[in-house]
Amino acid sequence: MNVLQQIMTESGVFQYGFVDTGKIRFTQEVRKMCEVNTCRQYGKTWACPPAIGTVEECQARVQQYDKMLVFSVKCDLEDSFDFEGMTAGGEKFKETCRKIHQAVSRYANDYLILANEGCDKCKECTYPDAPCRFPEQSRGSLEGYGIFVSELAKQAGINYINGANTVTYFGGLACNCGIFAQLEGTSAD
Repeated sequence: MNVLQQIMTESGVFQYGFVDTGKIRFTQEVRKMCEVNTCRQYGKTWACPPAIGTVEECQARVQQYDKMLVFSVKCDLEDSFDFEGMTAGGEKFKETCRKIHQAVSRYANDYLILANEGCDKCKECTYPDAPCRFPEQSRGSLEGYGIFVSELAKQAGINYINGANTVTYFGGLACNCGIFAQLEGTSAD
């Protein structure tokens, strides 16, 4: 098992795959879904719109890197109305993102992690009154960046839907190819 596989396994990742950042489609259409404030984070955190900048600025931020490792965490639910299970799954996913950040930071200092539902580092965000307390640990949302998550999953060769009574959360780790090559070429043993 190489280091990347070990990081993904130990972090609780269900599936992962790679996408060239130049092939990721960024759209205002997805950003507009944020603007209707379905997740109740629009205009409330440094990790979500409008604080993260325009879709074009987000695209430039991602495309400064060569590749994005797209990863998912699948959680089983009692039924399709299992709100507690969805909430627990969301917490599990956020913990997975923290573990990936911690593990990758041992090998690289220049990367970007994006996640479903944005950042949860602070109980109450300082936005817009004061700067972010932990900018190096803040995770913007894939959707806030204008990325269709279903399309991104397909590009990465991973499942967007994982069966009845499941919920799947997605994240992306953008960095340059050399880091991924280093992690894939190094044995974890």
